[in-house]
Amino acid sequence: MSKTYDSSSIQVLEGLEAVRKRPAMYIGDTSTKGLHHCVFEVVDNSIDEALAGFASFVRVTLNTDGSVTVEDDGRGIPVDVHKTEGVPAVEVILCKLHAGGKFDKDTYKVSGGLHGVGVSCVNALAESLEVEIHRDGGAHRQTFSRGVKTMELERLGDSDRHGTKLTFKPDATIFDTVEFVYDSLSRRLREMAFLMGSSGLVIELSTENGERSDTYEYPGGLVDYVEFINENKQALHEKVISISATTEDSQGNAVDVDLAMQYNDTYREDVHCFVNSINTTEGGTHLSGFRAGLTRALNNYAKRESLIKANEVPPSGDDFREGLACVLSVKLADPQFESQTKIKLGNREVEGIVASIVQEQLTTLIEETPSLGKTMVNKAVLAARARDAARRQRDLVRRKGALASGNLPGKLADCQSKQRDETELYLVEGDSAGGTAKMARDRVFQAILPLRGKILNVEKARLDKMLNHEEIQILITALGAGFGADEFDLEKLRYGKIIVMTDADVDGSHIRTLLLTFFFRQMRELVEAGRIYIAAPPLYKLKRKGKERYILDEREMRRTLLDIAVEGARVESILGEDLFEGDTLRELMDAVQQLEHFREEFADDRRGLSLAQYVAAADGERLPRRRVRLADGSAEIFHTSAAGAVRFEELSADDQAHADLFAYPEADEIETLLATLSKHKVRFVDLHPDDETARYRVTEDGEEPIELNDLPAVVAFLREAGEKGVDIQRYKGLGEMNAEQLWESTMDPERRTLFPVVLEDAMVADQLFSTLMGPGVEPRREYIEKHALEVRNLDV
Repeated sequence: MSKTYDSSSIQVLEGLEAVRKRPAMYIGDTSTKGLHHCVFEVVDNSIDEALAGFASFVRVTLNTDGSVTVEDDGRGIPVDVHKTEGVPAVEVILCKLHAGGKFDKDTYKVSGGLHGVGVSCVNALAESLEVEIHRDGGAHRQTFSRGVKTMELERLGDSDRHGTKLTFKPDATIFDTVEFVYDSLSRRLREMAFLMGSSGLVIELSTENGERSDTYEYPGGLVDYVEFINENKQALHEKVISISATTEDSQGNAVDVDLAMQYNDTYREDVHCFVNSINTTEGGTHLSGFRAGLTRALNNYAKRESLIKANEVPPSGDDFREGLACVLSVKLADPQFESQTKIKLGNREVEGIVASIVQEQLTTLIEETPSLGKTMVNKAVLAARARDAARRQRDLVRRKGALASGNLPGKLADCQSKQRDETELYLVEGDSAGGTAKMARDRVFQAILPLRGKILNVEKARLDKMLNHEEIQILITALGAGFGADEFDLEKLRYGKIIVMTDADVDGSHIRTLLLTFFFRQMRELVEAGRIYIAAPPLYKLKRKGKERYILDEREMRRTLLDIAVEGARVESILGEDLFEGDTLRELMDAVQQLEHFREEFADDRRGLSLAQYVAAADGERLPRRRVRLADGSAEIFHTSAAGAVRFEELSADDQAHADLFAYPEADEIETLLATLSKHKVRFVDLHPDDETARYRVTEDGEEPIELNDLPAVVAFLREAGEKGVDIQRYKGLGEMNAEQLWESTMDPERRTLFPVVLEDAMVADQLFSTLMGPGVEPRREYIEKHALEVRNLDV
């Protein structure tokens, strides 16, 4: 480290160097979130073209080489030479920070892009980027690598099309992962399609190999969006409320406000707000304006109609939003965001504009439809009563806590460390396992809280009932950070990690799910901060030659026993010249073993195909992902290509209604295993030959060679050999382990396995909790029927 600090210490980063040096400043982070943000930056430019009325479709394609292509039919990026820069405008846009057409109001009336850094950041962080532009009667192309052009702009020829097609491959030296997740892109593109629905925009997402393809088109716009949010909830009024208005700000610029809302029978507010189609996840002035306008309109109506009794607790703003599903979209010429990632709007004037529009139009609507106004106010009155009951219960919980020793529940075995980020709280299933965990733990940094039985399902309970539940009271007190959106404070959390440790059975899974439901609904910030983990207690303990090893599941146990046997084994092909040993033998045997596991699964499967029949239906190297069986018993395999879906659509309505559809989620894994066989010159059809001819000679350390008919028999022989001299102990639950075993297998930071709980999409998570944990039986039944064949781990 240099001791001098003078002008020579100052670095000036030229061009896009700053982006590559500090990428998180521009795209949030370099993990999966930042990777997908790059795609959204490019898509946002296409959306801006649609907002301006020049684009009717946006197409996103995930390519087999790891790149992604975004194409639209907008005006196309300008290709003429920039007057001051002396190079084509497309090069300026892609290679210069703060260069774009959105700094004035002439090119775009409104836009999501503001700072001129989005697509240039993508270029800087791309291993390769190619842009193809159709405009002014010609087709043009230019390529770049890591922010630097690799060729001059070239004219490909004449073209009567218009639009931009941009393909980029993320730089693996920058990102933690360069693998795009289809579902992550799907959620955001579907969201954009809802917002742009009334404009007629069509958004397409697909994979280049035809494996998946979706088209998003929602003519109803925000109304369709709210119906989607409330899909598995009971709406309190049939028609979605829609509010729309255009006004001007103090500068004379147009401000468009669009809103759709509908109350449901849940106890939570579910509001999504957008500015120029950008999801402002932390809200801002438009959200506060909406809340103020809603509260004023309903408060005034309730007083005017005397819907609130004099002795009742008046509803607050939170009460008026209980059970509300709402989408708010604002379009304005000069939005002021707090950062490049655009998560919070700061324009103060917007608050008053939105509040005024919402109050005025909602007041008119509920006066014209009194039953609607009464439904909304009555929902709020019930919420206020529950809030008052919850306040009394909360005060009781706090008083009880104040009387307890050290304000902590007696069941909690606290740790000694005062360094919060170093500490861990284990939530343990049952008092018995909790007692073992208390003996096993490291008292310095590990705390233990045993939970008796299953906690309350908070998805079905109001706040007052939840607070009356003893185990939840204990949990809230132990964490020390409060609960609920308004009260929870992450800074007051007493532990760095919250680890859920339950048995590896159905009851353990249920308890884990109930806890996650509680955390998601009452302490979402805890989930978003990545503080929750799932412990993975082992299913087996294997002891061999004085050494012990813990095994997580059945598959790992099969692989481990095979590894032991393979150590000193060699397999020769009697009919050929192939010899397998060491890593080669291990890889081949593992593939054969897993294929045998799938063969057994398919034999017991109600989809009606053996593994051999399924593999035989492959289209080249690709296995089917979907299959249909018609009512007359005939069946056809539909492959991963879009053509398969088309063939199904071509069937008559009656045939479609009575056809059975089957999914094959294991296709990717089976394809990988078949590729391993091929690598070692083994055909799948030869795994089970028709005759009993000896084909393989197996030699174990110091043993006489044995000849076997096929590779599955070789696997069985080696696995049996691997079990010799091995002591295997199976654990049914945490209570069967002693303290030393629990520490070694599940609690020792050096050897344990922890799975982090990650919130990828709050809206999808909300729908899933509502479906699986909510009071509605029909949505849950439909979900189970739809996904039954995708289950990989079922304990019955």
